[in-house]
Amino acid sequence: MTFLIGRHTQFYLIVYSILLVTRSGRVKRLEQRQITTLARAVGLLVLSIIGLLASPSLSLALEKYGRPLPSMEQPDSAAAREAEETLFGGYFLTAAFVSNPTFAARPDNTGLVGLRHMLHLETDLYKQYLTFYTDQNFFSDRTKGWIELSEWDGTFALTGLVDRFGWRIQYERDASLDKSGTKQVYADTLLTSRFQATEDLSWWKGIFPNQNLTAYAGAGWLFHNSNYFARPDNTGKALFRYVAHADLDLYKNRIVLYGDMNLFTDREAGNKLNPTELDWIIGLALRFREDMEISVYREHDQPLDKPGLVQKYVAVQLRYSFDVPKQFWKQGGIR
Repeated sequence: MTFLIGRHTQFYLIVYSILLVTRSGRVKRLEQRQITTLARAVGLLVLSIIGLLASPSLSLALEKYGRPLPSMEQPDSAAAREAEETLFGGYFLTAAFVSNPTFAARPDNTGLVGLRHMLHLETDLYKQYLTFYTDQNFFSDRTKGWIELSEWDGTFALTGLVDRFGWRIQYERDASLDKSGTKQVYADTLLTSRFQATEDLSWWKGIFPNQNLTAYAGAGWLFHNSNYFARPDNTGKALFRYVAHADLDLYKNRIVLYGDMNLFTDREAGNKLNPTELDWIIGLALRFREDMEISVYREHDQPLDKPGLVQKYVAVQLRYSFDVPKQFWKQGGIR
């Protein structure tokens, strides 16, 4: 599954295979070279992460709720995931925005983020087919000290996996903590399709015994939207979301290069399928324990259909993951 992105062309979702190349259509104004490079790089991310390493000028983006982070599960844990249910699991992360010229610290685009703290919790309601999760995301404003929190984003969702397909229905509310102001609230659905090289390419393990490539892509619909904007400058209202993500395990799931792309369309625009915002990210995660990693990533969120605010930053992040299976609960004699 892939995406063809163009300013003057309709957005089409075409299912050939997970390894098709993403390319750019014709782009207008001064961003032409930047968007063309970006679209080609996203395609290379799915086909060959080496292409990304060769592009030092890439711009990147990360959804604030943090879901595009690379999985910390082992590649061969899919069968165990089907057989075992999680009582509760998740991760905690904290990040410092070491360079942040424009990424805002509140939904009304005031301030600049200094620190980010997030807790992700999930529990399996029925194996991998039905899982509930919540993300609680907090940001501080570096212009008013790095400690006091300025924004709280709360997410609640049901999600599941069926073979290589994933689904999600989610509610998110983003609000300022230190003053009154704009609140961004939406509910959406998302459907994705997954690719994993060790499962889908018979020759992969023979050539790359200690590496793996996983990816997913899909589309979503914001069926409820209260001020969740379609561009970084807080204009328009988002309607559809297109996503793509890839992780390249460079060595035994200890060094992971990952990239993520999100596009939004504007329900107030004449063409409601044409993307108006592009967010994408590239990062490198180093796992010094199976449950802990440190990563460096850079984000860039930009409008696609007109000039406007571009939000970007570079961050260093520490993440700790945990998982308590239901079997552990049963072994403790608790029913």
